[in-house]
Amino acid sequence: MRLFIAEKPSLGRAIAAELGVTQNNPTFQICGSDTVTWCFGHILEQYDPQDYDDNLRIWRRRDLPIIPKEWKLRPKESALTQLQVINHLLSEAEMVVHAGDPDREGQLLVDEVLEHFNYHGPVQRIWLASLDSRSIQKALATLKDNRDYANLRDAARARSQADWLIGMNASRAMTIFGRETGHTDGVLSLGRVQTPTLALVVQRDREIKAFVPVDYLILQASLQNDAGSFSATFKPSDTQTGLDSEGRLVDASIAQGIVDSVRGQTGIITSVTREKKKKPVPLPHCLSSLQKAASSKFGMTAQQVLDTAQSLYEKKLTTYPRTDCRYLPEEQFSDASRLITALSGVSGLEAMTAKADSALRGPVWDTKKITAHHAIIPTAAFAGNGFDRLPESEKKLMSLVCCKLLCAVAAPHVYEAVTATFTCAGNTFTAKGKTILTPGWKELDRRFKASFKTDADDTAPEPARELPEITEGQTFDKVTAAVTEHFTAPPKSYTEDTLLSAMERAGADDLPEDAERQGLGTPATRASILEKLVQMGFVERRGKQLLPTKDGHNLACVLPEVLTSPQLTAQWETELTAIAKGQADPEGFMQDIAEMTRGLIANYSQISEDAQKLFQTERVVIGKCPRCGESVYEGKKNYYCGNRSCQFVMWKNDRFFEERGKAFTPKIAAALLKDGKAKVKGLRSMKTGKTYDGTVLLADTGGKYVNYRVEQRGKN
Repeated sequence: MRLFIAEKPSLGRAIAAELGVTQNNPTFQICGSDTVTWCFGHILEQYDPQDYDDNLRIWRRRDLPIIPKEWKLRPKESALTQLQVINHLLSEAEMVVHAGDPDREGQLLVDEVLEHFNYHGPVQRIWLASLDSRSIQKALATLKDNRDYANLRDAARARSQADWLIGMNASRAMTIFGRETGHTDGVLSLGRVQTPTLALVVQRDREIKAFVPVDYLILQASLQNDAGSFSATFKPSDTQTGLDSEGRLVDASIAQGIVDSVRGQTGIITSVTREKKKKPVPLPHCLSSLQKAASSKFGMTAQQVLDTAQSLYEKKLTTYPRTDCRYLPEEQFSDASRLITALSGVSGLEAMTAKADSALRGPVWDTKKITAHHAIIPTAAFAGNGFDRLPESEKKLMSLVCCKLLCAVAAPHVYEAVTATFTCAGNTFTAKGKTILTPGWKELDRRFKASFKTDADDTAPEPARELPEITEGQTFDKVTAAVTEHFTAPPKSYTEDTLLSAMERAGADDLPEDAERQGLGTPATRASILEKLVQMGFVERRGKQLLPTKDGHNLACVLPEVLTSPQLTAQWETELTAIAKGQADPEGFMQDIAEMTRGLIANYSQISEDAQKLFQTERVVIGKCPRCGESVYEGKKNYYCGNRSCQFVMWKNDRFFEERGKAFTPKIAAALLKDGKAKVKGLRSMKTGKTYDGTVLLADTGGKYVNYRVEQRGKN
């Protein structure tokens, strides 16, 4: 029996459908002499520190760093039944076909299951970039030896173990610090990618708050003759006075003097340059570019895009989405040509496909630039079914994928750029414009945007205007001019798409130009990193903006640079890529990570007093203590007296308020402390269940617990 082990049920069932299902079971499918089963993503997980040593259940600084001598995995609780199924099927298998996703994590995922059960039989590998019938049949006919992918597995394992070392030790160190300083009784989670990503958001917020706008002036002249009119901008000379260090005109009196000197005078064109330019076609989407486009145009989060793209892939409508490549292999040219022709029959794409040319061999066809996967493109299955019955989010994403592919096989955008210079009263002005010669792919892109008109399109820059027919030596009488005041703008807060771009570029300046992979994380992991920062309360979404919270800002301020700098993760990705190619030793990599972890803990055992102050919780004063007169503060669960020797405390979950169906709010607490009573609406009667408005009295007798009672009231 040949046993296929897929990464997830949808992939397993797609393979089984092509093999021909003869017996269907909930956990596996029999296909003649073949059997197909599946995992649910990673069904094994890393040990926690306390699994290695029970003494590590208590988080203590003296136990750090924690570096396992032998790495161990355990079954996930939710996957125990499926693991038993896989174990039984392995015992009967003559050969295994590894059907993990076509990336390093997919390689590790199935390999570690085989290792867990000590399977030593022959293993082949099926590499599926797409789940349409044609692609699966082709992959089934070209199975490889799984040993050829050992380096890919080693890279994924090294990444997982290195992340554990840094994440576990740094998180414990910071959590212990947080508890010691009274900042939190929870866990502060840190990570190799999420922490420098947080630092990016915090740094941008600092830049915005520290920004001081600069006032500057723009001087424009207007010219008109029988051929038409246009405006030109003043160009200062090298000897011009009244400029700031950036060459901006800032002196109002000098600007006004220039306006006065040219007004009503004659201007002469001193030069006209015309340059034919070509804007090459864009490339099809990779996951990162798709996330940025969907965020900018539709306001989708990176995680929503990833989930939607995965759904489209599992429906066999697109190729594999977790790719960082935007090129297509040359050997697929004929297949893609047929696909593009088929897309012309899809309702909603007619206008765009009219401008596409499946015969064009543009820059998108470059096998040398293919990484593990090629760009995301539609499949023949989508061309056959179109947008029918797709949810709105999937329609939008499919539209983006189709548009980019069709743009990639359209003609280039060709235009003539014109720059004209004229002088008037000794002052120089320039005007720029352009004339479209061949709209090319830009016309296709324009039609697509028009079909999905959103607010985001309103912010797009206006196209350069077309200048009238002008020639060198031409004169213009009665020139007019005006000065307008402008201010430099602060940097913009990150949005989902701009932060993804920043994560891609992060660390690039610290690495050699030929480094294969730069930036924070991978296209497949960046979405989850952003979600985790939001869930942990370090970043918040405000409209489309991603802003640091107070906790996020303070955390980034106290962490060592090795954790906040993108250089670490960028270097890791380069080394992991080398391991995946067999050009680096995973054991040496892990030794370096262990040594770095030891150094991190040794050099980060104490936090400065200034840093500790950042983490002191801001206490909110509610009122004065009725027993000692000190301030009463709001805590997470109570309102407590700031005098430690005083036992006065009012609990938010006091039974008195819970029985009457009311939350014990700070407003009620403040009124009780100030007046000894508080008017409360909507109290629930304990006898009738009806609600009424009443007055709650503070009945403090000086004991351990504070009492309350409702003031005598009349009948309802």
